[in-house]
Amino acid sequence: MFYEFNIGLTVLLVIIVVVAANALRILREYQRGVVFTLGRFSSVKGPGLIFVIPVLQQMVKVDLRTVTMDVPSQDVISRDNVSVKVSAVLYFRVVEPDKAIIQVERYLEATSQLAQTTLRAVLGKHDLDEMLSEREKLNIDIQKILDAQTESWGVKVTNVEIKHIDLNESMVRAIARQAEAERERRAKVIHAEGERQAAQALSEAAQVLSEQPAALQLRYLQTLTQVAGDKTSTLVFPVPVDIIDRILKPGANKEKES
Repeated sequence: MFYEFNIGLTVLLVIIVVVAANALRILREYQRGVVFTLGRFSSVKGPGLIFVIPVLQQMVKVDLRTVTMDVPSQDVISRDNVSVKVSAVLYFRVVEPDKAIIQVERYLEATSQLAQTTLRAVLGKHDLDEMLSEREKLNIDIQKILDAQTESWGVKVTNVEIKHIDLNESMVRAIARQAEAERERRAKVIHAEGERQAAQALSEAAQVLSEQPAALQLRYLQTLTQVAGDKTSTLVFPVPVDIIDRILKPGANKEKES
């Protein structure tokens, strides 16, 4: 009799231990437990030690940490009919665990598929030049669209970054030729602007010299002084007539006086 009582007590203790092991759950700081009672959603529990009634309740764990997901390379046709391959990286996290489990099946896969289709749709509305030069703006546009669509799933898209935009070789050569032509155009514009400024400065100098004959003569004499320092060659300078007249006039005036 006593032996049978010990056996029964042992079995009861084993059952209690098994039930307790199944009923007690430990959730980490970044985990939450979505609890269903008889198939109906009842509560979100965690973190720490929680109790789940065996058989009557089931719990699904949800990770609240930010997920880094690579968006596979997508074939995109830009608005100016250029075919490119674009890849991106997506950052998101679960903010409402109950919606992430109830509203969508496998929220990770759903978010990935949505990111791929949104990437193609948004980039297809822009030219190739905009894709290459305005990545930050495109990242924000894609992030806002994804965040609005995943809100009902309890998922928050925090950031989207376009990683690579791959072009075929012919398009790369075309872009290189375009860049070279643009550099040549800028060089010609800068050269023309320099010529215009130099011509304007010469015109202003000529106007000043024309108003001051003495300044013109001083400039002429300064030029002669600079050239005279070079003794390797013989230079012949024409002498302005007005200078000769001024030199000869004093002598002529003296003859008239005599």
